[in-house]
Amino acid sequence: MSAPTLAAGALKKRAPLRPARVLLHVFLAGTALAWLAPLLWAVFSALRPYSETSTKGYVSWPDKLSLDNFTNAFGQSDMMHYFGNTLLIAVPAVLLTLFLSSMVAFYVSRFDFRLNLALLLVFTAGNLLPQQVIITPLYRLYLLTNLPGITASGKLYDSALGLVLIHVAFQSGFCAFVLSNYMRSLPHELTEAALVDGASVWRMYWQITLPLCKPAMAALATLLSIWIYNDFFWALVLISTGENMPITSALNNLSGQYFTDPNLVAAGALLTAIPTLVVYFVLQRQFVSGLTLGSNKG
Repeated sequence: MSAPTLAAGALKKRAPLRPARVLLHVFLAGTALAWLAPLLWAVFSALRPYSETSTKGYVSWPDKLSLDNFTNAFGQSDMMHYFGNTLLIAVPAVLLTLFLSSMVAFYVSRFDFRLNLALLLVFTAGNLLPQQVIITPLYRLYLLTNLPGITASGKLYDSALGLVLIHVAFQSGFCAFVLSNYMRSLPHELTEAALVDGASVWRMYWQITLPLCKPAMAALATLLSIWIYNDFFWALVLISTGENMPITSALNNLSGQYFTDPNLVAAGALLTAIPTLVVYFVLQRQFVSGLTLGSNKG
């Protein structure tokens, strides 16, 4: 069959253009632009000097576009130091959360006992409690917990360890719920055969079940990395020393006592968002699959 004949057949099979489909695409395009508008406006503002916007206003045609605000924001806020602080918090928090939640998920999904569902509900219920509700008792608890020689402050308060623990506590419930649903979809014959061969519970978890959960673990690692990196609330409340703050809280260094350059702050915020964009674009497939990971398992 010739190429023109194949092209004509493809045109005949193409569905007719319906008004509902046109409206759907218009709606999706409008929604995408609405979400992108603040980001594009921040980029536009960051490329303009403050002297120009203060004179002509932000809704005006630019006379000059430059990267000066980005270089100034990177230097003035000491971003490399705060990026290191964020890495010191995010990496252990993600690894600990996945490790602990996978053990809970393995226990409640591969073993049948009377309280397995109740145990899973207890872990999941922690995500239903608003963080602001427990901030006062948690703040006092952090101040009263002494860790001499373990943290620089000598307390759980104002330390990277404190932020790691609170992220692990709040994220473990969601991860345990998702991983337990994923593990329930795995064949029980694998663990039963290993049990007959004399494998220990740890070996069934570490060498048999966990390698099969790599897609789920990768998706959750992507989601956790973005969530923990973007955290602002806990770092603001549980960290008092400026040098110990993660990158999201350190943006406050770009604000002066009597004057704040909004263009400079916009440039700093855009630089802060670069790592999350890199993580998303590199691990986009795992990120998207993580949004519906537990919806069709079990």
